[in-house]
Amino acid sequence: MTQEKQREARAYLPPRKHFGQELRIAREAAGLTQQQLGEGVVCHGTLIAHFEAGRRMPTPEDAQRIDKVLGTGGRFHRMLRTLEEAKYAEHFREAAEAERLATAIHEYAVSLVPGMLQTVNYARAVFRSAHANPNRKKIDELVAGRTARREILENPDTPLMWVILSEAVLRTAVGGPAVMAEQLRDLARLMHDDRIFLQVVPHSVGAHATMSGMVSLMSFEDAPDMAYVEGIYSGVLLDDPYLVRRLQGAYDLTRAAALPPAASLALLESVAEDYEDDC
Repeated sequence: MTQEKQREARAYLPPRKHFGQELRIAREAAGLTQQQLGEGVVCHGTLIAHFEAGRRMPTPEDAQRIDKVLGTGGRFHRMLRTLEEAKYAEHFREAAEAERLATAIHEYAVSLVPGMLQTVNYARAVFRSAHANPNRKKIDELVAGRTARREILENPDTPLMWVILSEAVLRTAVGGPAVMAEQLRDLARLMHDDRIFLQVVPHSVGAHATMSGMVSLMSFEDAPDMAYVEGIYSGVLLDDPYLVRRLQGAYDLTRAAALPPAASLALLESVAEDYEDDC
């Protein structure tokens, strides 16, 4: 494969994988092992392996040290900044960072499956619907950024994840029956694996405390609780204790109105089966 073809192939990798592959190529060109690069960056060689595999991303300080050791003139520090800026909408960047640090996340979703829990095909359908003339490469980048958030769920211990969905989330056929069946089965799998707690607020409940919009509540080991609320092309991260407490109270009222987890799982799987029958 020519160098030009290699560059083209790398261009279609998810951003983290692309960063990792470029790092591996630069390290090998410098004649260094992962352990040797780690010594220069002041970290273990296994962390360099995680960087190169796209499982972890370096901190800005790590990226600067990588550039210094490899003599790459700030290239990886710039790539890291570009990756982080492109990965999320501007209004969500602070919330995304908080999400990675949270020990507990409680979400209510009124119309869509929360971003962290979206499958690739569901996320792609969501992003395509928001663009009149969707650019495939741009959509792929947005999908990669969103689905990368699922890495948080790979840790079996943290964060605690509690999700409440309006029944409308289950009934809105985003991407069609096959996509919805896959998405709902994935949510059911996460429940069966005890990775998330999930409840559904059925239509029969009527009015409830959080029906007007989505909310994400985040708790931290050594910092005050925060909340994130979002609208169309907008969102705000809240740290005012009074507002956060009010949102926590509203969330608790909605949780009390929702179906218990077992009944929610049964509804989830029933709706997924309906979509599978329609495929």
